[in-house]
Amino acid sequence: MFDPSKWHDATVTDRISWDDGLFTLRLSLTRDFHAGQFAKLGLYLDEEVHRAYSIASAPGQPLEFYVVRVDEGRLTPHLDRLRPGDRLHVHDNIAGGFTLEKIPADDADTLWLIATGTGLAPYISMLRHGALWERFRKVVILHGVRDRKQLGYREELEAATQGRPLVFLPACTRDDAPGCLRGRVPNLFDDGTLERAADAAIDARSHVMMCGNPDMIVAMRERLAARGLLLHTPKRHGNVHLERYW
Repeated sequence: MFDPSKWHDATVTDRISWDDGLFTLRLSLTRDFHAGQFAKLGLYLDEEVHRAYSIASAPGQPLEFYVVRVDEGRLTPHLDRLRPGDRLHVHDNIAGGFTLEKIPADDADTLWLIATGTGLAPYISMLRHGALWERFRKVVILHGVRDRKQLGYREELEAATQGRPLVFLPACTRDDAPGCLRGRVPNLFDDGTLERAADAAIDARSHVMMCGNPDMIVAMRERLAARGLLLHTPKRHGNVHLERYW
């Protein structure tokens, strides 16, 4: 049952269309949260329909969400129709443990942020917040998509590499695009392309965060485990941190 006391009304202030069915919504609402967390967005259709989405904005800034339309979905086709001035609901509870605060404070050199599709959103929030520069000597962002039109935030990420120890690696599976790697994330790992392109190793002195397609996460988790990198849990210090974003 929809409980209005647990939801905030928000207005769409801006919409960015990256590709057909791939868009960003910026809202009027500002909330405190940790970079990497998610919030539920809702619309009242025949009943209240809501889904969780990672927040792309920095903490303390107006909420921003990176969304892909799922044509058979109940909510995203309606979110795709929203324009500035339209309203939606944001749940009061912002949650999630896919944050830098959950990564153990150690002497790791490199933070690998691996995403497919809209799984990029939490990393945009982390970069905009900036706390990662206090923790790691080098940050690598890998964004895997089908083709170059789906590389949302590409210009912002490329600009962020200027003057910072940040490497941005866009990767396309169906498109030979200038400046992009070609292939699926696990294959790029297998043949050494990722580490060569980043000029950095994925080893015990790394932390790896992965968000996106669960098939990619399963495949990469197996490969990282074979290399000796373990999943971090509340009871075990590890190098691998996951968000199954699908």
